[in-house]
Amino acid sequence: MYRYDEFDAVFVKNRVAQFRDQVERRLAGVLAEEEFRPLRLMNGVYLQLHAYMLRVAIPYGTLSSRQMRKLAFIARRYDRGYGHFTTRQNIQFNWPALADCPDIMSELATVEMHAIQTSGNCIRNVTADHFAGAAGDEIEDPRPYAEILRQWSSLHPEFSFLPRKFKLAVIGASTDRAAIQVHDIGLQLVRNAEGEVGFAVYVGGGQGRTPLVAYKIRDFLPKVDLLSYVDAILRVYNLEGRRDNKFKARIKILVHEKGRDAIREAVEREFAERREPQLTLPEAEIARIQTYFTPPALAARDPAAPALASAKASDPQLAAFASVNVTAHHQPGYGVVTVSLKPIGGIPGDASAGQMDVMADLADRYSQSEIRVSHEQNLVLPHVALDDIPALYNGLRAAGLATANAGLVTDIIACPGLDYCSLATARSIPIAQKISERFGDTKRARDIGELKIKISGCINACGHHHVGHIGILGLERKGEETYQLTLGGAADETCEIGTITGPGFNGDAIVDAVETVVDTYLQLRSDASEDFLSAYRRLGLAPFKEALYGP
Repeated sequence: MYRYDEFDAVFVKNRVAQFRDQVERRLAGVLAEEEFRPLRLMNGVYLQLHAYMLRVAIPYGTLSSRQMRKLAFIARRYDRGYGHFTTRQNIQFNWPALADCPDIMSELATVEMHAIQTSGNCIRNVTADHFAGAAGDEIEDPRPYAEILRQWSSLHPEFSFLPRKFKLAVIGASTDRAAIQVHDIGLQLVRNAEGEVGFAVYVGGGQGRTPLVAYKIRDFLPKVDLLSYVDAILRVYNLEGRRDNKFKARIKILVHEKGRDAIREAVEREFAERREPQLTLPEAEIARIQTYFTPPALAARDPAAPALASAKASDPQLAAFASVNVTAHHQPGYGVVTVSLKPIGGIPGDASAGQMDVMADLADRYSQSEIRVSHEQNLVLPHVALDDIPALYNGLRAAGLATANAGLVTDIIACPGLDYCSLATARSIPIAQKISERFGDTKRARDIGELKIKISGCINACGHHHVGHIGILGLERKGEETYQLTLGGAADETCEIGTITGPGFNGDAIVDAVETVVDTYLQLRSDASEDFLSAYRRLGLAPFKEALYGP
């Protein structure tokens, strides 16, 4: 895990002091809201429907137990006792007083955290695979490169005022667990024919009102050229991106209009002509950053995990949890444990201060003091001995954190929607809760199998509805909340934008519509091993549309 050096500490301390002065001037009336707005946004402070909201950066989704305890403290001291984990691997506090925000940032700085560039037209928090450094299918841990990109992009003088916000994601495996193809830039660690490790580069993905899947413009980029090549992409975007229309200002629009070949040629030309020697990554610097992410020294454990096997045999609930919330680790005898923040009927992504403290304690005891935040709004304990899972499960269950639904129908992504967000046009949270309750029976959910439902409360798509197996978009139609349904989306390596089924549904009917879709899948799947997305791709939209609207 990265540790602040002297420069980092001074940088964050100075930013806190600067923002404290800006807040004081705003509260004194010296700064008008319009003058203050860009200043607060660059520090992650939003003005929502009912209050200010502070978005805290969790770079590449990695937290220490110490940092999690600090988040719990902030939730208790400055908010209403909880925080909301987001699809950008951040955490949001929904109720801080503006006058308290500098104090919150000062508290964050004591544990090497901040809220810089979690908003604004700049390079946002760089995200990564939440199983990074632990997954059994990984070529290499992508987090050192995410950290390099974070350092390079923080307050970058050329890219701090881009046409629009800019998002990067990095993975190190063939399985995409970070949705890189719906990012402005997606980077995947790959091996070339000579066995060298470099990056495949994707550009121009995104969601919002114009959802697009990114183009791959480089099959292999040497590691040493990472910053120079990303710099070239951003220069092309900064020079040619639309600034006259914010709805067309994202790089995805530029890429779509120019086309794959033209954007590749423009980037390669910029890369060749203006390649900066100081941006060439020395092997020694890569190695230095990698030392911060050295895998923990895990004691040898029996891969057969006899204690877990025995406990599962006597506890069906534990067995259900282990079957869906535990993923293979690269070291035999260990697993990666997903801790669901989606209790049946709960608010997706929310965690109380008490639950955060429990996660910190359990991470210390069972996971090398390390926690991850997934873009699917769950928490992850990445290094758990399989035989420790029964004890871990008991600790999670006591805190209301043992829901056995990772990847299942009730593991729903949802944005805050109209309950909090000033941009939202409909509520997301109540719809997620109703669907969760409808499918809350564990046996039924496991029979349905993997099924990703994603809900957004407006066209900005913070709930990633475009890439949900079942996607739901809340809109306002003639003064009423209406929910548009899409099917067949995917955020993984087979990335695809979902197809709209037809007319929308009201808040009650949308839950029935989801059930109709699920029942149609269960009736038409080839056998119990065919998951929803595979069945949809085989069958197409027609049978689902007929079930929803009639022949």
